[in-house]
Amino acid sequence: MDKPMISPSSSFVILGAGLMGRLLAVALAQRGHTVSVYDAQGPCGQGSAARVAAAMLAPLAESAITEPGVVRMGEYALTRWPQLLAELQQPVFFQQNGTLVVWHRQDATEAARLRRLFETTSRTIASLPIMEVLDSARMADIEPALAQRFHQGLYLPGEGQLDNRQLLAALEQQMLALGVTCHWNTAKSPADFQPGASGQPDWLLDCRGLGAQPQWPALRGVRGEVVRVHAPDVTLQRPTRLVHPRYPIYIAPKEDHLFVIGATEIESDDMSPASMRSALELMSAAYAVHPGFAEARILEIATHCRPTLPDNLPAVRQTAPRTLEVNGLYRHGFMISPALLDVVLELLTTGQSILAPRFDLRIDLP
Repeated sequence: MDKPMISPSSSFVILGAGLMGRLLAVALAQRGHTVSVYDAQGPCGQGSAARVAAAMLAPLAESAITEPGVVRMGEYALTRWPQLLAELQQPVFFQQNGTLVVWHRQDATEAARLRRLFETTSRTIASLPIMEVLDSARMADIEPALAQRFHQGLYLPGEGQLDNRQLLAALEQQMLALGVTCHWNTAKSPADFQPGASGQPDWLLDCRGLGAQPQWPALRGVRGEVVRVHAPDVTLQRPTRLVHPRYPIYIAPKEDHLFVIGATEIESDDMSPASMRSALELMSAAYAVHPGFAEARILEIATHCRPTLPDNLPAVRQTAPRTLEVNGLYRHGFMISPALLDVVLELLTTGQSILAPRFDLRIDLP
C-alpha cells in the first residue's frame, strides 16, 4: 500500500468554495485538520455553478448523456448524501421519490429511443432500480397532477434531489462551526502559496472550477440557464423530465412549491443573463407539462457555466508537490461530488484510492 500523503493533523488551503471546496473543507476539518478557504465571491456561492443548479441525483436519467462511471458515482451518491447531510447542523431538503419522464405524442419516437438507452444502462449496471413503464392508470397513481395531460411515461425509482442553496448555506455554517477560516471575496491562485514550506500550508486543494483555467487550459464552460418559480397551484411530487428533441426540460420541485426549471446547455463561457428565447422556451415547456405554471411567480432567471473537460468527465490530478486539483464536474456536480470527495480523502489518507477504479475516475499523480 502507498504511504499516506498527509499527517494526522495537517494544514490545508482550499481554493474555491463551491460545492466541492465546501465538502472538502468540512470533511477535513471534521478529521482534525486545519483548513483555510479562499473564494473570489461571497459566502452565498455567487461564483459557483452549484448555486445555479437543480441538484438532481438521477444516475439512470443522466445515463442518456454520460458514461457508466458517472452513473455509478450517481448510484453511490444516493447512499452517501443522506450520511453527509446527517452530519450538518442545519437541515437540508432531500427527497428520494424517483424521476418521472413524460412526453407528448409527437415525441414518442424520441421517448422510445430514451427508453432503449435506459434499458441498456440497466443491463450494464444491474444494481440500479428497475425502470417502470407507466400506462394511464399507473401514471395517475405515480403523479396524479399529470394524469389528465399524460397517459404514459417512464418512472425511474430511487432517484433523488436536494436543495442546492440550502446545502451551500448549511456547509458554510458547518465550516464556521468547525473553525474553518473563510476568506471571502479573496481571489487566490496556486502561485500564491508554497505548500510544505515554512509558514505555508501543508497541502493546497484547487477546486475553483472555471477559475482554474489558467492552470488547466483544457477546461471549458458549458452554459446552463434555469428559471426559479413559486407555483402554489402545482403539486409535482418528484423531478419530472419532458422529452423533446430540441429542448428536453427538467422540473425539480423543492419545498414550499418552489420549482427549478432548466434545459439549456450551450457550449460557451458566456455568463451574461439568459436570452428571452431561452426563458420563453423554458417557461412554455413547463406550462405544457402542468397548466398551473401559468400563474407561477418568477423568482429568478439565472445562468452559469459548468466547468467541463474535453471528455465531459471529472478528474483529479497532482501537477505540483502537495497540490491536488479537482475539476470537471460538468452538469453532474451534486450527483458525483460525494464520490469525488471520498476518492480525494482516500488519496490523502492512504496514498491511493480503491474507489476510483469503480467509478472509472481519472487520477493523474506524478
